[in-house]
Amino acid sequence: MIIAEKISKIGVVPVIKLERPQEDALPLAKALSEGGLPVAEITFRAAGAEKAIKLMRENYPDMIVGAGTVLYKEQVDRALEAGAQFIVSPGFNPKIAAYCIEKNVPIFPGCVTPTEIEAAHDLGLTTFKFFPAQQYGGLSTIKALSAPYHQFQFMPTGGISLDNLKEYLSFKSICAVGGSFMVTDKLINAKAWDEITLICRKAADIVAEVRA
Repeated sequence: MIIAEKISKIGVVPVIKLERPQEDALPLAKALSEGGLPVAEITFRAAGAEKAIKLMRENYPDMIVGAGTVLYKEQVDRALEAGAQFIVSPGFNPKIAAYCIEKNVPIFPGCVTPTEIEAAHDLGLTTFKFFPAQQYGGLSTIKALSAPYHQFQFMPTGGISLDNLKEYLSFKSICAVGGSFMVTDKLINAKAWDEITLICRKAADIVAEVRA
């Protein structure tokens, strides 16, 4: 099963910023896995991204671990060196997308307009991050875009929570959602691993209900 299909099956991608990977990466990976969300998008917004990716990949080989907020080619290289299995960028940069395709690594670029969607599709991409989801009109905008672009899949991120998760996942053109509601700075800094697991389980239960 390819990475996009595996992510779609899980349904929710925790978007994670880790400042202390040596300390927090492994207990967090354990919490996510036990909560039924064995996937992580480790963002390059924190200096510890590479270390976190490497630790999770080496110690939790069944997890799907990727890199987020990737803006430069050298970040792609660093992410792949650490073991990242997919790349996520907040916007659509054709050079970064082409570089990932050249490296044979899945990339999910941020696309929120018809022009961006068509430019990304021109490179052969069919699954797009929709970010920031709520600020760009949320589900209603995705539904409107999906009318002419019904063959594509979206992964909305930004403003997703347990409250609106079911609504998003119920729409056919949404393969998965990204969110940090289960991995907030507050929860990670407090090392609230049990609470993170509990929130993940609630999210996983919603996925199971929608996909039943």
